[in-house]
Amino acid sequence: MGWLRRKRRAGVLRAADSADLQHLTAFAATRSGVEAFLEPRTAVTETTVVLVAADGEWTRRRVEGPDAAGAFARRHAIPLYDAGVVGYPQRMREWTARRKAQEST
Repeated sequence: MGWLRRKRRAGVLRAADSADLQHLTAFAATRSGVEAFLEPRTAVTETTVVLVAADGEWTRRRVEGPDAAGAFARRHAIPLYDAGVVGYPQRMREWTARRKAQEST
């Protein structure tokens, strides 16, 4: 059974890198009304930030931690919210639903 022979890299999480930061920077610079939502580290994912534009378009990337997320938000003059406290904006869900509808046609 091949699946029993697979080696797992248990406990190894990919850390944030410069490509993650570059992606977030480009997104924030090219969209209007961007807000940031901090997602805490979990057992399978490092700390992440979700950026949501005014039209609901969004992106998620890893960051080095909550302090790095705060520094990013301050540097780009965008508000940072704790996603676990405030949740995600409705426009984000609506944008995702529109994308799914477009892809199925």
